[in-house]
This record gives sequence, structure tokens and C-alpha cells, in this order.
Amino acid sequence: MKNISLTFIALVFLSSHLAGVTLSPSTKDNSLIIYNSNIGLVHESRDLKLQKDDTQIIYEDVASSINTDSVNVSLPKGISLFSQQYRYDKLTQNKLLDAHIGKKVSVNVLKDAKDFKTIQATLLSNDGASCIVENTNKIIIVESKNIIFDSIPDELITKPSLVWNVTNKQDTKAGMSIDYLINQITWKSNYILNLDEDKADLVGWITINNRSGKAFKNTELHVLAGEINRARQARVNYQVMKSMARMEDSQAVQHQAHEGYHFYTIPFKVNLANNENTQIKFISQNAIDIKRKYTAHMSNPNYFSGEVKHDVTQEITIKGLELPLPKGIVRSYSKLKNTNILLGESNIQHTPKDTPVSLTLGKNFDIKVKETLTNRDRGSWYHDNDVAYSIKNSSDETKTVEILVPFTNNDSDEITSKEKYIFTQGNLVTFKIEVKAQSTKKFDVHYRSKIQK
Repeated sequence: MKNISLTFIALVFLSSHLAGVTLSPSTKDNSLIIYNSNIGLVHESRDLKLQKDDTQIIYEDVASSINTDSVNVSLPKGISLFSQQYRYDKLTQNKLLDAHIGKKVSVNVLKDAKDFKTIQATLLSNDGASCIVENTNKIIIVESKNIIFDSIPDELITKPSLVWNVTNKQDTKAGMSIDYLINQITWKSNYILNLDEDKADLVGWITINNRSGKAFKNTELHVLAGEINRARQARVNYQVMKSMARMEDSQAVQHQAHEGYHFYTIPFKVNLANNENTQIKFISQNAIDIKRKYTAHMSNPNYFSGEVKHDVTQEITIKGLELPLPKGIVRSYSKLKNTNILLGESNIQHTPKDTPVSLTLGKNFDIKVKETLTNRDRGSWYHDNDVAYSIKNSSDETKTVEILVPFTNNDSDEITSKEKYIFTQGNLVTFKIEVKAQSTKKFDVHYRSKIQK
């Protein structure tokens, strides 16, 4: 029985004949644009050869996640397309049996107690486990696994395909092209930032996740950064963006701003297997200026009591970016004794070039802040609160810490302190306090806020 199964499988996969004119599987001028919104735009060109009376074209090997509403096909003059179907018949034993009903098949039947012989018969019916066949005016019931097929029937299409029903009045040999949208293909950008004192080197990577149901071979690849309006699909801009991308010739990933989006062209042909992640380096900039910052968020003096301790968040701001950054994750590293140490991860949104980027690294181990409510007076018209702040720096370096206090910014409110402050982000009282190494800095603030009646 094992020999029968192997013969069955071999015949199924080695024999294939499809109805209509099947295009050559080889493509040319093929490209793929991947968007941020889980879609991709496929472009392919193939050679087409039709006889005068051919009425059907089978375009094989489209992605199984194809959006059939988006198909934009350009056929040679003289060929009129009037309907389209998406076909994909995953081969199963039952599908093969049903497709052979009324047709000749080979059947293995018992010759004696130990051996089989092969006979020719007509398949009459199939119920899954067994079949009824006719041989020399005899009706025989056989097990389904004993049926041998010589070919795959014309009506079964074993690869995801578009079937175009056409009218054609002449022999045609010409090129044709197709564009269509696919789902389940995504790209994202991730960045590595290597810190070295007040400078940093940035490297960006494109990661492509292909679950579209199609492998792309030797394909021109582009990615589009930006959030397109899916109602418009944005595919009418394809030829424009494609021509712009080709204007530049370099081994680096090329970038082109277009219609409020950012278009990246990979300068070499790529292979993207289905169900695979692929990474491509697309940004590199060295010796970027960085600024370190230490911040602590305090309580609103009107709404806390007693004593509260706060961690200090360490951040960096990078400036002088020569390229826009698509949204993604930035991982920051620094070197310690020839070993790279991960300092933190931050999400960034789509960022235009020459725009400072703030990245949060984490909580500083050596700096702590404490606030203590020392006096509260709730009068008929005003609330008066006295708060003592204490910043302890246990590191071996002087640090400047930003103390951020949420408080109303009205003309009737008052803030009194020996330390200078400004309002940031609208309602944050911001003190920049320098704290020497291995020391503690203390200061007091009086807050008066008018009661709103």
C-alpha cells in the first residue's frame, strides 16, 4: 500500500494541464511597493501569446491574499476582457476524484491474496472512502486510495490564479502588465543608536514580513512611509513614484519625498520568500549631536500630602538628522569594556528631517528626588502650599536635573522660590537644578493658587 500512495502523489504533482492559455511563469519588470498599512502593490509584466479563437487567459502564481477588486491589467490591443475569476484549487484526494467522475482512470485491484493488478475503468461516483467504477460492463466498488490518476483535470487550477475571459479576433504575441494589491505583507523600521559621549551613530533597518501567500523572486522593492487613505488606495501614483525612484543611482537605499509620503527604493533586486522575515539596511548617519537630559515629574502641590519619592528618567535628544525617520523602535547602546550595553528602547513616530528626536532610556540608578509638603493653608480665596524638594546625586559626575511640577498658570496664581523656573508644555513649572557629584541639593517653593468659585 505504501507503493500505491507514492505513485499517487508522484502522478498528482508531475502532471498538470490547465484550461485556456496559461502565461509563461517568467516575469519581467516586476516590482513590489509595501505600505505601512498591511498592504502591498504588485507590478508584473509577462509575454502573452494567443491564438485567434482563444477565449481564456490563466495568470498563475498571484498572491493568495490578492485583493481582486484592485486588479489593473493592461492587455494588448484587440483583446477585450469581459470577466475575471480568482481560482485556487488546493489538491485533495476528493477534489481529484470528483473531477474524474465520468472519465477513465487506472485502478489497482486485487489479483490474488498477495498482489495487485492495474485495470482501466470509468469512475462513476465517489463518497470519499470508496468509489464505484465500471470495467467491461461490471460495476466494481474499490477503495479511493486504489485509484491512479494520469493527469490533473483541466478544471482544477493548482496555483492561485486569475482567470480572464476574453474575446480575441486575431493571433497575438505581445507583452501585458498587471498591478494588484495584496494583504498580509508589512514593513517596519527599526534603529540602532550607538552612543559615544556627546555623539552617536545611527543605523536604520527595514524589516519585511511576508505572509501574502506569494514568494517574490528577483524583484525591485520599494517601501512607502506614511499613512495612506485606504479609500483612495494610492495606486494611481505607482508609475510616477517608480520613475522618480529610478532617477537616482547608488548602492545605498534611495529616498524620495512624494505627495506627503516618503518613498524608499532598495538599489538591488531582492528575494522575499513567503512566511519569512527579511531585513535591509536603509539609513546610516554618523557623529550625530546628542544632548542628555534628566527629568523628574512631581505631584501637584494642591493634591498631595506627606512625603513622596520619585525616580529620575534619563533621556537623550538627537539633533542634526539629515534624513526623515519612518516610525519604529530605536534601541540605544553604549560601549563598556568592548561590550555593547543596551541602555533603552523608545518608539518614534514619522519624523521629518532636521527635527530633534527625544528618546527615553530608562530610570537613573544614582539620582533620586524627594518632595515633602511642609505646610498647607486652605483659606477662603487661596490655597497656600509649601513644598521642600531634595535631589540626591550619588554618581561621580555633576548632573542637571529638570524638576517638573504640574500647576495652574493663571495670572492670579503665585510661585515663590530662590530657584529660577519657567513654564513648559503649558502647565509644568520647570526647575533646572544642578547637583554636584556625591551631593544633595535642597530648595523650597511656595505655591499660591486662587480657589475657583
